[in-house]
Amino acid sequence: MPKKSTKMSGLQCLATENVWFDKQRYDDAEKCFYEGANGTAAKEREFNAILQDIAKSRQNILQSLNGAKTAVLQPKEAPQKRRHRNSSSHGAGDQELVSRMKGMELENQTLHKVVEEMRAALKKLELRVASLEKSPAAVTCAKAAPVKAAPVKPVKVENGDDDDSDIDLFGSDDDEEAERIKQERLDAYAAKKSKKPALIAKSSILLDVKPWDDETDMGKLEECVRSVQMDGLLWGASKLVPVGYGIKKLQINCVVEDDKVGTDILEEELTKFEDYIQSIDVAAFNKI
Repeated sequence: MPKKSTKMSGLQCLATENVWFDKQRYDDAEKCFYEGANGTAAKEREFNAILQDIAKSRQNILQSLNGAKTAVLQPKEAPQKRRHRNSSSHGAGDQELVSRMKGMELENQTLHKVVEEMRAALKKLELRVASLEKSPAAVTCAKAAPVKAAPVKPVKVENGDDDDSDIDLFGSDDDEEAERIKQERLDAYAAKKSKKPALIAKSSILLDVKPWDDETDMGKLEECVRSVQMDGLLWGASKLVPVGYGIKKLQINCVVEDDKVGTDILEEELTKFEDYIQSIDVAAFNKI
């Protein structure tokens, strides 16, 4: 019996204790306390106020835009009444929008005027061109105006009874003289063009002339190479280039005309000096 009484008294104590059952309320109270201490609640209230201001401004803008659209469709007297009503209700922001709309209308009117002026000028120009195209005589006269006509020599008429058809008023002799001068100039130009020299194709060749050994007289070898002379061949600079083991090769440059001298003919002529020359190689070949 005493054990049961002790258990009942413990349950009764827990039943009367309400701290743990109301823990959520204590947590909420603690959260609100710390948020108020940090200024979070004030920031939220300020943020909500800003959102409300933004929503109001958006609503005002939408209303003003709707009023501007209806003002374009209705006559001029209705927009003035609506602007007066909007200015009294919405304030400075609506007045600025109305002033911008007025500026755009004025700019649109000026653009329309400019376009109309350009259209009128273009129409006048088209009419003028059409009138010029319809009168070819005026065009030919305008083109021929700068040209001075050849003076016509006066012709004496001995007999007054002769016909006017016997008199040459257009100067046929002058036409013949002009044709003769034109033909002479064409002949002179053709002769000058025929005397112009034709383009000659040339090439620059760099030859490597190799001796038999290091005892070969390179001076005599170069003298033999330069002794080869033919039409369209011109020898240039030369130098000795070491090959190895004391042997040097002769590197010589020459300019040839392609139609007269070829590399095959040149090698054939140089290999005749077999006492000094072992072989010939073309090191470089460039068109000039």
